[in-house]
Amino acid sequence: MIGPAASKKPTVEPWAGPSILQLARFRGRSTGFTDTLVRMQKAIMQILKAGVLYFAFVFGAGFVLGAIRTLWVVPRIGTRKGELVEMPLMLVVTIVAARWIVLHFAVSSEALVRLGVGGIALGLMLVAEFGLALWVRGSSITQYLATRDPVSGTVYYILGVFAIMLLLVVRAGGV
Repeated sequence: MIGPAASKKPTVEPWAGPSILQLARFRGRSTGFTDTLVRMQKAIMQILKAGVLYFAFVFGAGFVLGAIRTLWVVPRIGTRKGELVEMPLMLVVTIVAARWIVLHFAVSSEALVRLGVGGIALGLMLVAEFGLALWVRGSSITQYLATRDPVSGTVYYILGVFAIMLLLVVRAGGV
């Protein structure tokens, strides 16, 4: 080939590797197979986006409420009561965020899909929670968990509710 078409080779960054679509085309599979792979890739990306956004909403609200609790509530009523006051607010935030994610992303009612979104969000939440806490406090995870209040600190052990909340909320159509 001569001309501009000869120089137009598909470029793949050396660090990225080929996409699923490029692999399917390379292997000479049928269009149906390629279409299925593209749909799967889009579904996976939607689950990732929903999980990251769900995490961002809840973590952002928790960060703001935690700052308010630490600066204004704890000095007045103490750590335990301050965390106990914050818990129902975070539950409401989690419910609202889960419902918004399900509606906005039209998340399938399949349990694996919703658990996938919740699992991604939970993983990010644990990394952020422990990473931020350990970085600020300069302690280990064991020390951090040991210093939690036995009553109000249980909220950290029931983060599973955060992960499964997407299963508990329903879309407007009842799905």
